[in-house]
Amino acid sequence: MTRAPARDILEALAARGWTIAVAESLTGGMVVSALVDVPGASTVVRGGVVAYATDVKRDVLGVDGSLLAARGAVDPEVARQMATGVREALGADVGVATTGVAGPEPQDGRPVGTLYIAVVTPASAAVSALELSAGSRSGVREAATSAALEACRAEL
Repeated sequence: MTRAPARDILEALAARGWTIAVAESLTGGMVVSALVDVPGASTVVRGGVVAYATDVKRDVLGVDGSLLAARGAVDPEVARQMATGVREALGADVGVATTGVAGPEPQDGRPVGTLYIAVVTPASAAVSALELSAGSRSGVREAATSAALEACRAEL
């Protein structure tokens, strides 16, 4: 299911001579896993950071601590800062980030299925907000992974 967008992303990156890094919260490494599942991914994938805990978002990815305190980790600006931070931390041209609520309970006042995806390139920065209705925790995470790959493909 995720192989076609991942392959398209890798081809678009290679054509531009760009590399990619991924910062993931609710997807827990599923996005970077989909990318590295494609043969030849090592030519453009720099790596990924699973920033599940809020302090990791702050300390490793450089997300503003006052932003996290005021709005929580499930926020569009947090996603943008995660994508920017992973780009810088891993020396990549493109940064992709996911943050949201997989469930089973709401988080930071956001319902299960709330998702923010950020894609930051040398030319642009885009943040998508989605409300997923995939049901189960695993369904939300799978849908979020697919949505992140599609957002990245669309931005490239």
